[in-house]
Amino acid sequence: MKKIRKAVIPAAGYGTRFLPVTKSVAKEMLPIIDTPTIEYIVREAMESGIEEFLIIVSGNKNSIIDYFDNNFELEYQLAQKGKTKELARITELPKKLNIHFVRQHEQLGLGHAVLCAKEFIGNEPFALLLGDDVYVGNEKPALAQLIDAYNSTSSSILGTLKVADEDVSKYGICKPCANETGRLEKLESVVEKPALENAPSNLAIGGRYILTPTIFKYLETQTRGAGNEIQLTDAILRMMAEESVYSMEVDGARYDIGSKIGFIKATLEFALKRDDLKDEVKDLINSLK
Repeated sequence: MKKIRKAVIPAAGYGTRFLPVTKSVAKEMLPIIDTPTIEYIVREAMESGIEEFLIIVSGNKNSIIDYFDNNFELEYQLAQKGKTKELARITELPKKLNIHFVRQHEQLGLGHAVLCAKEFIGNEPFALLLGDDVYVGNEKPALAQLIDAYNSTSSSILGTLKVADEDVSKYGICKPCANETGRLEKLESVVEKPALENAPSNLAIGGRYILTPTIFKYLETQTRGAGNEIQLTDAILRMMAEESVYSMEVDGARYDIGSKIGFIKATLEFALKRDDLKDEVKDLINSLK
């Protein structure tokens, strides 16, 4: 069984829910306090043992590429001023990361974005982390939990969370096989953004995946689905005829950074965990009541 070494992070979307700022700023670069959202996702993958990264970008996402590169002028200025802590902070990731970028020239959906990673992945299983979802695992990172599940099943794993009835139409929804119980369940089917009356469960795919390279065969022939886009969920459903796919409920907190309220919640809760901010943030919250 091949080790999960590579991760793909799609970051080519327009970020329309955060207009007007995303007209010129990549949504993945919006900061939770002082750190871009995409860095939290990259660090989760690093802590889960990922060795190589591919970030899918579009033509207006050069800030992401720049962020993971060296900024020699800034580094020189920090060194000259003796700001060693700040210098170490901005040079850490460029030193550690084996990171690549590819452009998605047309925004044709998540399935199309993943297909852009075919040459990078080759014939290996891989991790897929969506930029709208930040996780804080309870005992281990969310992705590490899925990798453990892959190591026990040798199958694709979809990270999931339970959602309210009014939210099922926003997600890909899983249907476990009969008699499946517990966090890790073999799936009978998946459906992309169903109406509530057609939803097989409340088990939503939450932005973390382990996929076998078989997925590319189905993505290459996948017709457009919901939203007139090439849906990854549709390709996963077709792949189930060939090999098993499992879901696993992630143990931890998930922040939906794609929504304004989710973004605000993440900012507040992350601030309340920081020794340099928590007291002042508590006072600020109390003053607003």
